[in-house]
Amino acid sequence: MRYLLDTNVFIEAKNRYYGLDFCPAFWEWLILRNTQGSVHSIEKVGDELAAGADDLVIWAVARGESFFAPPDHRVLQTLAEVGDWVNNQQYHPSAVGTFLQDADYYLVAHAMAHHCIVVTHEVASNGARRVKIPNVCIGVKVKCISPFEMLRRERARFVLEG
Repeated sequence: MRYLLDTNVFIEAKNRYYGLDFCPAFWEWLILRNTQGSVHSIEKVGDELAAGADDLVIWAVARGESFFAPPDHRVLQTLAEVGDWVNNQQYHPSAVGTFLQDADYYLVAHAMAHHCIVVTHEVASNGARRVKIPNVCIGVKVKCISPFEMLRRERARFVLEG
């Protein structure tokens, strides 16, 4: 399986569950799985992370394109399909506009183009004021799971030595 991580996975991990200062194993696991080809994200997510002002910025910038992939021709082709699906739903026009300018749009298109599973903390919603990643994934038939499900599927273990 190839997993594609949303911005909120990194931010929530840093702020809550796996702080860089007290759970380095999580971040090392991400790097290891990236080198093995199973965990990555996209350039636009990297750009969102780089806009911050903390240790996560340093971590993300150090990963570069090997972790945060730029869009390729396959992604550019699937953007239209994702955009068409979103435009044909009952979302408020401002919600559609926001989505189409956001990293989420590229995240779903990249997952679709490269047969990845999207990993996000977002949950599906019937609201019309915000386009949620899980809703779009369902609509365009891309698998979407939580970070915790990814970690369990991959049998990640963060254990103390000795």
